[in-house]
Amino acid sequence: MIKYILVFIIPFTAFSQVTLDANGPGNTYEEITNVLAPGYDPVEEPDCSHPNFGRHIDEIFDSELNTNVFRFFMHVVPDNDRCINTDRQRNEIKTYDKSPDNLLGVEEEEVVYKWKFKLDSNLQLSSSFTHVHQLKSVGGSLASMPMYTLTLRKSSPDRLELRYAETTTQTTLKQTDLAPLKGTWLEVTETITYGTSGAYSIEIKKVIDNSLLFEYANNDIINWRAGADFVRPKWGIYRSLNASQDLRDEEVLFANFSIEELNPLSVDDNQISLNTIEIFPNPSTDIVTIIQTKQNRYNSFIIYNILGQQITNQTLTKNEFDISFLAKGIYTIVFKNKENKVVVKKLIKK
Repeated sequence: MIKYILVFIIPFTAFSQVTLDANGPGNTYEEITNVLAPGYDPVEEPDCSHPNFGRHIDEIFDSELNTNVFRFFMHVVPDNDRCINTDRQRNEIKTYDKSPDNLLGVEEEEVVYKWKFKLDSNLQLSSSFTHVHQLKSVGGSLASMPMYTLTLRKSSPDRLELRYAETTTQTTLKQTDLAPLKGTWLEVTETITYGTSGAYSIEIKKVIDNSLLFEYANNDIINWRAGADFVRPKWGIYRSLNASQDLRDEEVLFANFSIEELNPLSVDDNQISLNTIEIFPNPSTDIVTIIQTKQNRYNSFIIYNILGQQITNQTLTKNEFDISFLAKGIYTIVFKNKENKVVVKKLIKK
């Protein structure tokens, strides 16, 4: 089942973690949305150019991991980039400005991104780019250039590259032969401190034996751009069609996404973001009471079921509301304020 936001507050130390796990076939986009941007659309897919195929992300059971995983499809023809660009193809999930604050990297914050992925043994690549992950700065004049990119490139031999851009020019920080990374589940741990005196590290290990296949670390690197609002992660398949003859229809598997803030900061005021809303009792059967640490900041809420379907949208006029009409189960409550900022809470109805 999908795991939701867990927030623990301890004096002088705080962290916030969000996880996204596949829970079985059906409602895949809704499950992703329910975690990465409740009520909005964090999935960038080529469905519009290939409607007969259906959704380009689904879920299957994987015997190696012994769990459900996400499967990302990409077809050489007719998939493109959201019916906007035809020289490239995109099938990615992301956080963005509609996501909860604790999914957005801000200056002076340290964040750990973790995920698993599996490339097919016979994967074919573009000589231009096939990206599987990016950290993108949002806001300011440099927003169009990703800060960090994991890209796969056709060469002799094919390789994985870690690319970095301080401003408008990308450089390759490290690269490795791709062959040992194909046909097996890989686990990635990426740790970044956002700031002009930042730090970055990444490890890629083989899940089956925990062997280290790729690593890079830099404790003095610029990870913040002038005018930036936040940094957001993306995962999926984003590849060039400049040499489409080199490509084939592909499936890339992903699992166990995690975003963990080690010292969470608020996008609004750049201070430690304590729980702005508490709900109790939880689990509950009828009346839920709300406590806000910033009074009257959040003035509406939406309740979603575990499939990402909206159940109700209400104005928050007092410090309690009735959930007796809900069926037993797990729900996501998205509290919103006038600036469209959100706080996401899990609620269990008994």
